[in-house]
Amino acid sequence: MNFCILGSGSWGTAMALHLARFGHPVSLVTRRMEHALQLASERENRDYLPGIRLHEDVQVGCELKPALMEAEVLFLACPSQWLRVQCEGVRAALSSARRLRLIVSLCKGLERVTLLSPTSVIHEVLPDCWYGVLSGPTFAGEVARAKPTAIVFASNGDVAFNAEVQIALSNEALRVYTSDDVKGVELGGALKNVYAIAVGMCDGLQLGDNAKASLITRALLEMKVLGSVLGGCPETFYGLSGLGDLTATCNGASSRNRMLGQRLAEGSNPEMLVDSGELMAEGYWAAESFYKLCRQRDLTPAILMEVYAVLYEGKSPQAGLYSLMNRELKAEKG
Repeated sequence: MNFCILGSGSWGTAMALHLARFGHPVSLVTRRMEHALQLASERENRDYLPGIRLHEDVQVGCELKPALMEAEVLFLACPSQWLRVQCEGVRAALSSARRLRLIVSLCKGLERVTLLSPTSVIHEVLPDCWYGVLSGPTFAGEVARAKPTAIVFASNGDVAFNAEVQIALSNEALRVYTSDDVKGVELGGALKNVYAIAVGMCDGLQLGDNAKASLITRALLEMKVLGSVLGGCPETFYGLSGLGDLTATCNGASSRNRMLGQRLAEGSNPEMLVDSGELMAEGYWAAESFYKLCRQRDLTPAILMEVYAVLYEGKSPQAGLYSLMNRELKAEKG
């Protein structure tokens, strides 16, 4: 199957490596000409995946039209805030896409202005295209090194073609499950980043394993309840894009969202960290987006609200913990 990947960050590059290793034609399209030249000549993505050689069969370029000419599946691998611009570029290049059947989001966030999910943005800009989402516990470095990984693929497209995509993506290094809950898979991938920031604060405050386990457990329940209200199926949040991604992001040493929370607990300023580019964590913007959605619906998810207060209202992580521990007592509900 012929693939095109728009976005040459760590996740886009890792997916290109995975596909090329198993014989699929794949084109990796960068935003910047100089980055394309560097990747093509050095066969290493020094900016995002240093130390990992880019497979010789990965075609690298910075022009989308020629890359789309033979592509059957297009992956959009960019921060959620850039997705609309990428989709507009795809729309301008669609005349060359003779075989394109599916556009798949690799984004894990919401659009800040509209609060739309990635596939909603895709559908708004490209209403005549089938769309899907690929999400789960996937640190790019591990996928790039062919370490065993499982992921979930959800799409509104043709069922038979979805099965072909599942087979094409799957091998001994990556096991792909399918789902028909596009909204739930997207929400799980975005919400877990917010809760990973909370867990990072727990790590930074050195509160211990009891606190961390309790926080992750309550975060999962909150994610399921909130995600269901926002349109996802409850069961989805116990799967790979929910519990699986939450577990990885809350515990992984390379998790930027967990690290952001840890740095906050150690005294760093969140806005300075993000503005400097030192920690580009999707959870920072996701917390604001989900907070706005909750305010629109009169929802008050406790952990998410405290993360927002720390990130945007100057509340200290210690005060946020105090607020959580002193809420009204209640029975545990699954």
